[in-house]
Amino acid sequence: MALKKKPVKGMNDRLPEEMEIRDYVIGLIKETYKSFGFSSIETPCVEHLENLLSKQGGDNEKLIFKILKRGEKLKIDEAKEEGDLTDGGLRYDLTVPLSRYYANHANELPSPFKALQMGNVWRADNPQRGRFRQFMQCDIDILGEPSNLAEIELILATTCLLGKLDFKNFTIRINDRRFLKAMAAYSGFQEKDYEKVFIILDKMDKIGLDGVASELEECGYAKESVEKYLQLFKEIKNDVEGVRWCKEKLQGFLEDEAADSLEMIITSVEHAKEAEFTIRFDPTLVRGMSYYTGTIFEIAMDEFGGSVGGGGRYDKMIGKFTGQDTPAVGFSIGFERIVMLLSERGYEVPSKREKKAFLLEKSLPKESVLKVLEMAKKEREDGKQVMLVKQKKNKKFQKEQLKEQGYTDIIEVYADSNFD
Repeated sequence: MALKKKPVKGMNDRLPEEMEIRDYVIGLIKETYKSFGFSSIETPCVEHLENLLSKQGGDNEKLIFKILKRGEKLKIDEAKEEGDLTDGGLRYDLTVPLSRYYANHANELPSPFKALQMGNVWRADNPQRGRFRQFMQCDIDILGEPSNLAEIELILATTCLLGKLDFKNFTIRINDRRFLKAMAAYSGFQEKDYEKVFIILDKMDKIGLDGVASELEECGYAKESVEKYLQLFKEIKNDVEGVRWCKEKLQGFLEDEAADSLEMIITSVEHAKEAEFTIRFDPTLVRGMSYYTGTIFEIAMDEFGGSVGGGGRYDKMIGKFTGQDTPAVGFSIGFERIVMLLSERGYEVPSKREKKAFLLEKSLPKESVLKVLEMAKKEREDGKQVMLVKQKKNKKFQKEQLKEQGYTDIIEVYADSNFD
């Protein structure tokens, strides 16, 4: 059987041109986030299956790549259910692993702890533009900080990074799960139906108010509740005035603290932002993860036509491991989508090192080779990127290829070349 040269569906080989952008973006991410006080951490790509299936990852739990037990633990003939065959899985995000990590190392970490984590994750998803089965995630999280200073810092750090990558006029959509619940309760929905109602509401961008109304009524919800619910969205403004309106309108259903906190986040970010973007209160923003407990946010970018990042507060997740709730909030950028957009616009990595190539004659004597090696060493010490390569028959084509790779200085070296 012939071996397959193409990668597995939904996974990609990376060519040098793309890797140059990826490496630069990774470096800029670390530099920027560390300037805000975040510390790098690393967790394994394989997690305990019970952690991944803890009903905290929403639909992502349906997309896990599960791993068979190994050695004597794997007894296929005796297996009666899936749990007899599998005990681990590839992580589908970085938040569940971070929560386990913090629960395991809390006594060794400062409080609050500002974590930066980058790494591949895997989802058995349907591949499409900007969506893969293996992809890099980049998360920053603040653990142990109950105040909205955590949200403010996460948004400022993330938008600062995007500004450094020349992204402008994007939008931070922000909401709070407590607003979602208050609006549903005010409209007469029962608490057991909230998640189903929110799933339909999350389609607002695609199907509009009328579409949401139709789906809610098809699910059997009272027409008066549906009409009262959707009337709220018609009247709310997408700024701090909208937050204040909700605070007054939803009295008895929405805590003042939730409204005051959201207002402070919006006004603080608008005051201190370093990049060109808009922050907008969006009461239709839901976010799919069931582990969110408070503030939620997304990055909407017109040139992509969708979200390129998101996050929120998840104060209950770490307590699943420790038995004691810990304040936690995180923001993840869509690394693959960011790199894709940069590549599509022909992004040039700034301040590239000068590239120099030495084309060595095939029969070059040992003494000349040693001289060239010494020259290359000095050039690299001066900050240049230097390549040594033997000359090919089609030297013209070889030089054209090197120029395409960015080698602007190409030196042909022969036995009689004078290096003095």
